[in-house]
This record gives sequence, structure tokens and C-alpha cells, in this order.
Amino acid sequence: MRQVGLLLLGVVLAALLGSVAVSAGSVRQLLQAQLQQKNADNAQSLALALSQQQGDPALMELLISAQFDTGHYQRVRWRKANGELGFERVAPARASQAPAWFVALLPIEVQPGVAQLSSGWNAIGTIEVQSHSAYAHDELWRSTRRHALLLGGIGVVAGLVAFAILRRIRRPLDNAVAQAQAVIDGSFTTVEEARVRELQPLTRAMNAMVLRIKSMFEAQSEQLQVLRQQAHADVLTGMSSRKHFIAELDSALSRDEGPAEAGLVLLRLRDLAQLNQQLGRPVVDQILVAIAHAIKVYPERVQGCLAGRLNGADFALWLPAPGVAAETAQALAEALHASLPAFGGGIHVALGAVDLPRERPLSSWFGEADAALARAETHPGFAIESVRTPPRRSQGERAWRAQIEAALKERRARLVEFPVLDRAGRLLHLECPLQLRLDPQGEFEPAARWLALRSRLTAEVDLLAVALALEAISADGQPRCINLAPASLTDGSFVARLRELVFQSPPAARKLSLELAEGAAINQFDLLQELGRQLRPLGIKLGLEHAGAGLSHVERLYQAGLDYVKLDVAVVAGVSGDASRAAFVRGMLIMLRSLALKVYAEGLVDAMDVQALWDCELDGVTGPWATQRGAAA
Repeated sequence: MRQVGLLLLGVVLAALLGSVAVSAGSVRQLLQAQLQQKNADNAQSLALALSQQQGDPALMELLISAQFDTGHYQRVRWRKANGELGFERVAPARASQAPAWFVALLPIEVQPGVAQLSSGWNAIGTIEVQSHSAYAHDELWRSTRRHALLLGGIGVVAGLVAFAILRRIRRPLDNAVAQAQAVIDGSFTTVEEARVRELQPLTRAMNAMVLRIKSMFEAQSEQLQVLRQQAHADVLTGMSSRKHFIAELDSALSRDEGPAEAGLVLLRLRDLAQLNQQLGRPVVDQILVAIAHAIKVYPERVQGCLAGRLNGADFALWLPAPGVAAETAQALAEALHASLPAFGGGIHVALGAVDLPRERPLSSWFGEADAALARAETHPGFAIESVRTPPRRSQGERAWRAQIEAALKERRARLVEFPVLDRAGRLLHLECPLQLRLDPQGEFEPAARWLALRSRLTAEVDLLAVALALEAISADGQPRCINLAPASLTDGSFVARLRELVFQSPPAARKLSLELAEGAAINQFDLLQELGRQLRPLGIKLGLEHAGAGLSHVERLYQAGLDYVKLDVAVVAGVSGDASRAAFVRGMLIMLRSLALKVYAEGLVDAMDVQALWDCELDGVTGPWATQRGAAA
């Protein structure tokens, strides 16, 4: 398009210059002809008047002077018959108003007009009349300028029309380029068909290509669901398998975010072997599926709930909320008591429910829940046993919140750094969770103990973490990553305050990454998308952490404006010894790479798992293994 524009400009300029040149040449020829004719006519007229003076020199000189004074003549000369100069009038030298280069480029050369003089039948000489050419050059210069200005105006109008036409032609081309760039960035958009006939096939082809790629992405997503079922789910019920449920629960307990207390419910279908003999395997399978459906209602409705089938007769449900385990177990028992008798008699379940602090180890959770389940099995029918061990608190919620606010105000905080490394051991960025010193003389405490989510202080906590990260980046130049709480996005002023904070350190902002949990992409997609629109132009990278099967439920993941995704430890742990898990990870990589996203893995401990992920061409890893390697380096 630039070449077409330059070509049009050249053609217009050539046409203008040619028109001006032709016009100037034509006017010059016309002026020369007029001057030549004027010289000849004036010479004949003057000769006639002089011939009537019967050769009287005084009268002839008087007539010549009168003629000279009435016209723009350069010279009027009378020569006698013998060739001697009889009389001559010559005008003083006069410079033309036209530039010298113009006079030299377009000279006007006119021969003088000559006529014979006689007195009766005797020749008395000749008269020569030469008009002044400077006046002709003046007129030629004025005429040329008028033509140039007129043609220049016409050229400007023509150029504007041509520019408008080129813009109309270029618009669909620009749309096609933007559409192709959007595909590179992982966004599938269609554009309006071009009005320019020659470009309509291009627009149709680009739209068809985008729709084809989008369908391929959707097919990959569906295939990924199949791989997830094979790798993580129980074949009969579709719930998480024991291995995957334990990995998910371990990952959930190790995170900083979430309530300080949660619940675990274990459910067992009693006398499974006897029921198989009494009702038959197909009916028992239907009973197990019915139990699974009753349990799966909770993860579908409550973000963060985990459910799985531990073995043939045992199911588990983890609830990320305090004080609800016993109530949930009671609701499950009542629902199953109403539905299971339809399959036959003798169907009973036992449920054990516990509420524990999240800092308790995984073995303690299952130990307490197994003990409650064992006690429930000592009772007949649909029996429930529950235990609640509330987290120890030395003060009330109001005092707890005041301590957090004071720590934030006084910036009694620090960032703990965990490296994310690539295959060559190079640092990609430092994960930097925030710790607060609630007691001025106490120790720094991780976020899991502040109860920031319940205290509604996540926005202030996240802004402080970002400020500390920007200061650290400015000091040592190392890229850093801050984990934002999804609850911060619901604060109407958070994004504006965050943008203002980042504006204060533009160089450091280009090395800052912000990431949110996978749930933000599922439940707060529009807020996540707006965060990306506001911050990514400033150089900030945006990512998702704790990502897993939930990504397949994000219908517009390609529009989220992400730079990378971190796969949850529950997805990648044990990948070296499980072909189905490895296939699922490869499927995730293919889908995410098609969206131009970097893919990292988190929480890795086993070097064999790390090597298996390198073989899958993962971009980076974090976790205890990466921390140890980073410390060794």
C-alpha cells in the first residue's frame, strides 16, 4: 500500500509538472507570436506615417519619438538608404520581475519588425521596431504561477480522494493483519467481509481459517477432557481417583489462600461384598453412581470443593469452609436415605465428618476422618459421626483484623522468594508470597494465618505485595511474581490503584508478573480480562496458578489475555510413572501452546517427574526441587 501511495503521488506530481510545463511553453509560444506580429504591424504602420513626411528629418524624428513613447519598445531605429543611422530611440535596461532561472529556462526571442520608407518613388531607408521582452516574461511568469496554483489545488483534491480510496482498500487488509495477529495471540475473531471485490476472497478465507482453528481448539479441549477422565477419574463414577484426590487435597492444604479451617467427609457403602451377592454387580454399580451424583453436587456448586472415590466402597468430600462438615454429612445421609432404598433392601451408608485447621498434615486429616468413620460403622443404618477441632485463636476477629491493618499500615511485611526455573536452570521469575509480622516483636507469618480473606483486606495486602515487588525489582533487576487474590478483583478501586502504583515504576513493571488462581478464570472471567486490558500494555505479565482440569471449562480462555499458566501439583505429580497422566499433561501443553501461552508446573519434588515434564517440553518448573537447585546454583 505504501508503494501504491508513492506511485500515485509520483503520477500526480508528474502530471502537475507536465501540465505546468506544457502550459508555460504554450503561453511562451503565444507571447512570442504576438510580439513578432506586434513588431511587424507597428513597423508597417510607422513606416506608412514616416513616408508621408516627404523625407523631412525633423518630422520623422518627431513621429518616431511619439511612437516610441506610446508603446513598450526596447528600440526603434531609422536607417537611411545608404545604411547610415538616421535616428534611434533605445529604452533603458529593465529587469524582468520573473526569476532569472525562469527567464533562462523559457527565453523569449523575437525578431524586430522591419519596413521600408519612401518619399514618392524614392527609397529613403528602413524602420526597425523591437518590443521589450521583459514585459512578456512578466506576463509569462504570472500565467505560469496561476496555472501551477490551480493545478496544485486540483492535485491536492485528487490526492485526498486517492488517500480516502486507499484507506478504504487498506481497511480490510489491516483487519486481516489484526485477525492473523489475534490468532498468534490465541484469540479467534472474525471480521466483516470486505466491500472491495478483489479483497472479499481474502476476508472469507481468513474467517474460514479462524473458524477452523477455533474448531480445532475446541476439539483439543474435548480430547483433553477424555484424557483427564483417563488420567484422574474413576471409570465408573467419573469422580477423582484416590491418587488424584489425595494430590488435590495436599495441594489445597499447602496453599496460603483459603480459610483457616475446613472439613472432610468420608462416606462408605456398607457391606459391599454382601450387596454384590444379594443385588448383583450391575445394581451395586448403579448404587455407587447414585452416591457419586449426590456427592458431586457440592464441587459443582461450591468453588474449591474436592470429591473423589477412594476405593470400591469409600468416597471423600473436602469442604473449604469452617464448621460445615457435620451439616454436609447429615444432608448427604438424608438424601441417600431417601434415594437408595429404591435399589433394594439392606443398603446403608456410614459417614465420618471432621473439621480441622488447614495447617494440620494430610495424614492427620485422614486419620481423624477414618476414626470418625469407624465409629459410625458401629451404629446401624445411616450413621454419622463428626468431630470438630477448631483452630486455636488467642483473640477475637475484631482484634485480629486490627492487627492485620496495623501490620499493613506500618509495612511490617516481607516477600519470600521461590524460583521458577527453565530446563537450563535459568531463572524465569521469583514467586513471592507475602508474609506479615502481626506482632511487632513476633515472627513473620504466612498468609494462611492472617485470615485475610475473612478480614476483607485482600486488596490492601495485594497492593502492598506489588509495591514491595516493584521495589525489589528496582534494586536487583530480577523478575518477580505476585499472587493476587480473586477477591481483590471485586474491589471496584483495586485495578485503578494497582495501575497507578505500577505507573510509578515503569522499568520495574516490565519485570513484574501477576497471577491468580484458576478459579478467577472460571468465576470472574470478565474481571480477569479487564485486568489484562489495563496492565498488559504496561509490560506486566498475567498468569494463572493452580491450573488443572478447570481450564477446559473456560470457554473463552483464548480471550483472557494471559501470558502463562502454572499447572497444579495435583496434575503433574507422579507423571513419570503414569502414562495416562503424562498423556493428559501433553494434551494440556498442546492446548495451551495453541493459545501462545507459556506453561509451567508448580510444587514439584521428584526429579523423575521434572525430567518427564522436560520431555513434554514444559517451559519451567517451581517447587522444592527448583528451590534446592536454585540454592545449589
